[in-house]
Amino acid sequence: MSPGLGNRLKVLRAERNWTQAELAERASVTRKTINTIERGVFVPSTVLALRLARVFGVPVEAIFHLDESATDPPRS
Repeated sequence: MSPGLGNRLKVLRAERNWTQAELAERASVTRKTINTIERGVFVPSTVLALRLARVFGVPVEAIFHLDESATDPPRS
């Protein structure tokens, strides 16, 4: 799992009865990309996160969230 970033992608997809392939097509990515995001292996770009939010009709924060255990990055 990617440190610090959690997501509800699988839950939102299941609520709509979409397969990973259907979501991938709607978001113009591969099914593998959806799979790796759902498993927390891949952190999507800002553009992809915004595209997924648009597909679901929700704010980005309804899909992605910082885990409570995440630490703040060092400040410059």
